[in-house]
Amino acid sequence: MIRSMTAFGAARAESSLGSVTVEIRTVNSRYLDVSLRLPDDLRLAEAPLREQIAKHLRRGKVEVRAAFARAGDDAAQALTDDYLKHTAEQLGRARGFIPDTPAPTLAELIKGAGASEEAPDPKAWSALCIEASAQALAELQANREREGARLADMMLECARGVAGIVQTVEGDVPQLLAEHRQKLAAKLRETLEAASPAGLSLISGEELSARIAQEASLFSLRIDVAEELSRLRSHISELQHLLGGDSGAADSLPPADSKNTGKAAAGSIGKRLDFLFQEMNREANTLGSKASGIEVTRAAIDLKLLIEQMREQAQNIE
Repeated sequence: MIRSMTAFGAARAESSLGSVTVEIRTVNSRYLDVSLRLPDDLRLAEAPLREQIAKHLRRGKVEVRAAFARAGDDAAQALTDDYLKHTAEQLGRARGFIPDTPAPTLAELIKGAGASEEAPDPKAWSALCIEASAQALAELQANREREGARLADMMLECARGVAGIVQTVEGDVPQLLAEHRQKLAAKLRETLEAASPAGLSLISGEELSARIAQEASLFSLRIDVAEELSRLRSHISELQHLLGGDSGAADSLPPADSKNTGKAAAGSIGKRLDFLFQEMNREANTLGSKASGIEVTRAAIDLKLLIEQMREQAQNIE
């Protein structure tokens, strides 16, 4: 399954104690980097949370935020008459020694009332936090899979473009090689005749033509791009396999509106894709360096642009 590293999930678990809300955000990263922001009463859940996240996520920067609210937590109920009377007595006693002691604000009064209540059971709140995080992770994974499918479709669309360019270049190569061989042979003959007209009389025309043809053939081998095109086709087939398509030739890529429901390769697909695009880019560079005509040069540039688009998308794949 192709999953994006950029997603969000949130959930809330409730019990007689109250409720715990957990939010999980993830962005792309080379490794799994988990950051937890928990209130002190939920610190007991930190280790189980990290273990739970590591079971579901392989890569990405993960930020987890959690908060809790006790059942029946109401400001009006917290500010009881006894509490306010006790606070007023304490304030009067303090002003007997420090006359300019300021009165507490409403927020301070509410906070103080909450602190005076019985502290929650850490284990109970921790279990509620783990329950909420499991639900948030399920939502997160669903969002990551939807985004991953979208990224896979975009890369497959680019792969179809690469396959089309490879097919076009393969069809043009024989003609390009023949034209280049003829131009080279003519240039060699002109150069030899201009350099030593008398010397050519000592070499038969048949022997001279054979030598020129030999040099032209050797040069043609250096500009033959069949091997690079073959490797590009192989890389496209591997890309299709990694993204969940059926294995096969590059020209069997699914249509643009197809769904990726195949089984993905084991391990980090994002890292595999990154390596694959490096190899494809290397073949495109070699193709450009061997270019014997403007058509091949343009094809190499178009290939590099498509490969770069796929590589950028793959940065978000887990």
